[in-house]
Order: sequence, then structure tokens, then C-alpha cells
Amino acid sequence: MKELCRKIYWLISIQFGIDPRRMIYSLMGIPRFLRDWYHFRLTYRGSFNIRPCLYDWFEEGGSTRDEYFLQDLFVARKIYQATPIKHIDIGSRIDGFVAHIASFRDIEVFDIRSITSSIPGVIFKQADLMTQSNELIDYCDSISCLHALEHFGLGRYGDPIDAYGYESGLSNISKILKKDGFLYLSVPIGKEKVEFNAHRIFNPISLVKLALSNNLSLIEFSWIDSGRKLNQSSNPEQDMEKLSDINYALGIFTFIKQ
Repeated sequence: MKELCRKIYWLISIQFGIDPRRMIYSLMGIPRFLRDWYHFRLTYRGSFNIRPCLYDWFEEGGSTRDEYFLQDLFVARKIYQATPIKHIDIGSRIDGFVAHIASFRDIEVFDIRSITSSIPGVIFKQADLMTQSNELIDYCDSISCLHALEHFGLGRYGDPIDAYGYESGLSNISKILKKDGFLYLSVPIGKEKVEFNAHRIFNPISLVKLALSNNLSLIEFSWIDSGRKLNQSSNPEQDMEKLSDINYALGIFTFIKQ
């Protein structure tokens, strides 16, 4: 029931733009707004406009428990410490992870969608990573692909339908990476399934085996659980075995190219 409610809420709020939570909190904020407006009007003699912001009273001073926020900061710090010669990103959030990286170094971004904005420190290339490009073989020594591979081939972002697009995508990502280069990859993990056309959820053990078949060896594993807590694994094999049987977590994998 909880999972069903989560999916219904996601459909209503994200896809149709109706946020029941925001609506309820905004309605709850009306009495406070009227009280504050009355007191302000008693003490301010100039003219002013009214633009109610009813929801903000109930929010913290920024979201720090969102899994995107946690993964973006976590991986950005890794790249900062690694100081790669050339780093490219594949499909991660421009307004999150890419912005973090661009604050201290140049970054190239490959995405199947177009980006029309000119962003300092960001070089953009529109590309379908399910299709091999010979000109990109051994292109860089560092790649990030955060919350993106799970969408490959499902058509959500205008990509061609390919039931095994993630396999060709991971293969091509490996070819782009030079020997001894690092891949920082995050995907949903748990009981393996496809939620068309949103995303896939990967069995983490199967994903690591697929990576190994593409000359990518796991050197570090972390995950963000349902409580939005970042966990760094000291025993990846044991932890991935347990995580293979849950509904959802966000797995963060660091691979090295052999």
C-alpha cells in the first residue's frame, strides 16, 4: 500500500504538476499570512503589493536529505580529490552535480537531450550513448553517470526504445574511458525490475557482473537508503546481497577500467 501511494503521489505531483502536500500546507498557511499582513499594514505607511508565499513556512532552509543532493555532493568531492585530466559526465543533473563540478574545473557533458544555455566551465555535446562513436574511444580518464543509465532505452527523454539499452550504454561508456580511468555510476538498486517508461531498478550484483564483462572492476560501493542516509560499504559483496532483496535504494558505484 505504501509503495502504491508513493507511485500515485509521484504521478499526480511530478507528471501532472499537482502537489497535494504543497496544496495542504499552503491552505494551512493562510491564517498566518492574514495575521502577518494585518500587522505589517498597521506599521507600514507606503504602498505595497501582495504576493503570498504560503508554503515556505513549513520548509527547512534547503533540502539536504534528497538523494540527488547527497549523491551529487558525495561524487563531486571524489572527483575533486582525484583531479582527473579530462572528466566527462553522462546525463547527470545540470543544476546539481554538473554545477558542483563546474565550480572548480571544466567538465564536458554528454546528454541525449539538448542544452541551449551557455554555462561557464561546461562543454556540451548532444549524444546517444547507446550508439558507439569511434571518435570517443579512450577519450578521457574519468566519467560520471549519475541517475541516468537506468533510463537508457525507455524513451523517457526522447531516446530510441531499446529493451537492453543499458547494456550497450555501459559498454560504450567503458570504451570512452581510458585504462586505469574511473567511472562513478549511480542507479536505482533492489529487486530487479523495469518500471516503463520511468526507469529500471538493477540487481546490484548483476550490474557489477555486467560492468566486469566490460573491463570495469568495482573498487568502492555506497548506497543511499530509504531514510535518505548515505552508507559507505566496508563489505560490498555482503551489502549488495542484502540490497538485492529490497524495493529501492540508490547505489553509487566506483569502477576502474582494467
